[in-house]
Amino acid sequence: VQLQASGGGLVQAGGSLRLSCAASGRTFSSYAVGWFRQAPGMEREFVAAISWTGSSTYYAGSVKGRFTIPRDNAKNTVYLQMNNLKPEDTAVYHCAASYRGFAPTTPAEYAYWGQGTQVTVSS
Repeated sequence: VQLQASGGGLVQAGGSLRLSCAASGRTFSSYAVGWFRQAPGMEREFVAAISWTGSSTYYAGSVKGRFTIPRDNAKNTVYLQMNNLKPEDTAVYHCAASYRGFAPTTPAEYAYWGQGTQVTVSS
C-alpha cells in the first residue's frame, strides 16, 4: 500500500488543521493507520492511531482531547483533525499503515510509511 500525506501548513496557536492520508490499494480497509510526528532533533513520536474497523482509536496524552483520527475506507483516507494547536505541535507529521488490525502505537509495528507533511504552529 502506498500512502500520501497532505494538509500541513502554517497556523497560529489555537487554530486548526486537518491532515489527510490517502492510500492506494484495494485492501486499505484491512490496515490500522497511525500518525506520528518528528520535530527537529527529536525522536519520532506517536500521535494517534485507528484500527482497521475504525472501532478503536488511541491518542498520545499530549494531543488527547484536541486531535481526532477519523477514517473513511470508502475514500481510502484517514484524517488527523487537529484543533487548538500549540507551538509544541510543530513537527513533520507522517502517516503509516500496519498489518496489525488493532492500532499499534510504536513505529516498528508499521510496515508502510508516507512522506511527511510539515505543520508549523506560531505563537
